[in-house]
Amino acid sequence: MRVYEERDASSRRTTNSREDGGGESQTPDISVFLPVLNEEPNLRPLHEKMRAALGGLGLSAEVIYVDDGSTDRSLEVLRGIANEDSRVRVISLRRNYGQTAAMSAGIDAARGRVLVPMDADLQNDPADIKRLLAKLDEGYDVVSGWRKNRQDKALTRKFPSMIANRIISWIGGVPLHDYGCSLKAYRRDVIKDVRLYGEMHRFIPIYASWVGARVTEIPVEHHARTMGVSKYGLSRTLKVVFDLVTIKFMASYQTKPIYVFGTFGVIAFLVSLLAGLWALFLKYVEGVSFILTPLPVLSIVMFAVGVQFFLMGLLAEMSVRTYHESQAKSIYAVRERIGFEEE
Repeated sequence: MRVYEERDASSRRTTNSREDGGGESQTPDISVFLPVLNEEPNLRPLHEKMRAALGGLGLSAEVIYVDDGSTDRSLEVLRGIANEDSRVRVISLRRNYGQTAAMSAGIDAARGRVLVPMDADLQNDPADIKRLLAKLDEGYDVVSGWRKNRQDKALTRKFPSMIANRIISWIGGVPLHDYGCSLKAYRRDVIKDVRLYGEMHRFIPIYASWVGARVTEIPVEHHARTMGVSKYGLSRTLKVVFDLVTIKFMASYQTKPIYVFGTFGVIAFLVSLLAGLWALFLKYVEGVSFILTPLPVLSIVMFAVGVQFFLMGLLAEMSVRTYHESQAKSIYAVRERIGFEEE
């Protein structure tokens, strides 16, 4: 595919041979990474589909499974898959950190020029990877999957998702039908510096758009879950709303929080001024004593609130600068790495 023909010698490196006798390999064209949480019965069938899909691309690839603290035999199954397929690497997190942290671990470990996340529950179809890559070849930087014929319950999954997607598109400024679909394709350079928290993995297209990436979407297959138990519920909707408010704040005021706090401070000062002037008007024109109206107290209180907002803004400015200078803490801890060459 055209997008991969741009590789040059500086982007290539060899890795140590694997214990299974595999030879040298180049940095892969594609990195597919999958968060895994108690998906033991799905992993073998999924990987067979993955092998077939990747084998038909004619491109080098790696597959990274991130075990997010599974309590079933998922990790044991992944060990077996890694022993059988030299393209597979496995990351086992110490506990269940959530899908965002697991995806962040996958992004950090991926070496490919294109990164493709997807779910491990067999609802995403690995065969769609080829179509995502073909869309990237048209000049896009992010291609998002759209579960147009979504095989989920209408009341508890599809309807809340539809409302959430419209709100996210409106606030984030990137009109997509399905932010919740994990199957996407990213050029590495548009997400290499993205830091994920909370439930923010679904907002990666918005982050990419903010740095100038071209974002689009295509319909992808979606299959009903046949094995295992869904990890999603209505409780995630409220978390998504909170995270959406957070990213909107970060987009507008992350490097200048004094703007938002200062704006509220100015509003408080204006209310204080108007209340004070009105109190003076009532006193000296209408003959109403200060003690007969709450306006003097309101004026004093709002003046104090305005001062507090400005001080909070200054403290936030100091915190932001400290954060950008010193923050390097990861949001996950790795218990074990399988199939990673020693550095």
